[in-house]
Amino acid sequence: MEQSLSPDQKDLFCTDLPFRPLSGNVKILVTGASGYIGGRLIHELRSRGYQVRVMVRDNALQYQNLWPDTEVVIADALKYETLETALNGIHTAFYLIHSLLLGPHGFHDADSNAAHNFMRAAEKNKVKRIIYLGGLGDVTTKLSDHLYSRIQVADELKKGTVPVTVLRAAIIIGSGSASYEIIKHIVKKIPVINVPRWTNTRCQPIAIRDVIKYLVGCMEAPATSGKSFDIGGKDILTYRQMMELFAVVMGKKRIFASLPFSNLRFYSYIASLITPVPAPIIHSLIEGLKNEVICQNDSIRKIIPFETLTYREAVERALLREEQDKVYTRWSDAYPKNHSLALKLHELGKLPYYTASYSIITEKSASALFESLCRVGGKGGWFQGNWMWWLRGMVDRLLLGVGSQRGRRSDSSLKINDVIDFWRVEDIRKNQRLLLRAEMKLPGRGWLEFMIMPQDDGNNKLSITAYYDTDTLAGMLYWYVFLPLHNIIFNSLIKQIEKKGLSSDKSERQEDL
Repeated sequence: MEQSLSPDQKDLFCTDLPFRPLSGNVKILVTGASGYIGGRLIHELRSRGYQVRVMVRDNALQYQNLWPDTEVVIADALKYETLETALNGIHTAFYLIHSLLLGPHGFHDADSNAAHNFMRAAEKNKVKRIIYLGGLGDVTTKLSDHLYSRIQVADELKKGTVPVTVLRAAIIIGSGSASYEIIKHIVKKIPVINVPRWTNTRCQPIAIRDVIKYLVGCMEAPATSGKSFDIGGKDILTYRQMMELFAVVMGKKRIFASLPFSNLRFYSYIASLITPVPAPIIHSLIEGLKNEVICQNDSIRKIIPFETLTYREAVERALLREEQDKVYTRWSDAYPKNHSLALKLHELGKLPYYTASYSIITEKSASALFESLCRVGGKGGWFQGNWMWWLRGMVDRLLLGVGSQRGRRSDSSLKINDVIDFWRVEDIRKNQRLLLRAEMKLPGRGWLEFMIMPQDDGNNKLSITAYYDTDTLAGMLYWYVFLPLHNIIFNSLIKQIEKKGLSSDKSERQEDL
């Protein structure tokens, strides 16, 4: 189930760009590589023959396995001293870092400091170009904190001597983007949608494939160096019109009721209970809805000429990607903040004191069992007792945790760092092990380990082990209060995994014959 996410050639976006890749020994740095846009940009650059260096904050081996033909370096833009290795020998750096995940009050200083450090390090290492993707907004009006912060980042980067190309985009529509998933889940789940007056603000959404084409095109078109451009799709729509059109595409009959007012924080909280996207991100995004985000400077269309998608086309392509199970990156790849720095099970030094293990001996093959256990969570649920998993996720969401609505990136495959509801894949070894780290709110740290171990008699032992690390009284009470429930859930789960492995095991044996 572990895979290196390499889109097929037909899934690439830049094949019709009217440029040739840069010649010579050109090395490209992609920052924000663990995020939604960075992950997709890497595939495009690799497909065009570039040497790509990926900058991440932690766990380089994980990303090296994901992109085996790239160079991975560990660096943090908030720590200037770590940027030397990342920028050494780089021709063009894509700056895709932003601190939106810190919430509506946490990103200002972080964004500005990171951009300042990056600018200084790029100067020192004689980087030829920086390409930055920022937010679209009319600077003559009062901008939201989020949009204003993105403009400040652009200004900070331009203070140096390295030419900076700035692309300003409104909301990005694509399978896995936060904006797309917010709209989709609201339209999908609510028959009567209350629309505050700020949903009548106009916007010029852009498809993810068009964003990637502009990013790559800017690097390959010298005329864009040191300039700023607005990028958008074909349509200018209000946010209400975007929801109405989404409902049409999905074949949903929805009633839209206008509200004379709406508390932003309350609306963000309610939306977070309905959608997979957490309240801090929703709040920051919704806050920007009071500003019109329409392209004022579209001169880039003459330099990088191609037909952008309409909003409807972008939505239809995103839905098709989900139907085909081809979502390569997702907003949750980089959320919650600092998840990549979370303590790993092997870093504890010794196994936690609080553990509970459940096992079964089976004749099923390791591959059949592994395929079955790698399908837990997401739309398919946890095989049995789904209401209990749903209830735990809803309680977590009410407490402003990640909840279980994040689901999965893919229904059929897993890789390290993937999200499964309120868990994240910490380790995966084909036909042997799947280790999940808890990201729900807990008075401690939790892991869930699935193991497949061959036995002397030719059978396999399938086990589930819950690990819980805490040194507080509240944590201890939590463990013992829920232990009886764990016995019910995990004993049932292990039997269902074994049962669900039957079909794949039969097909495997038929192939052997």
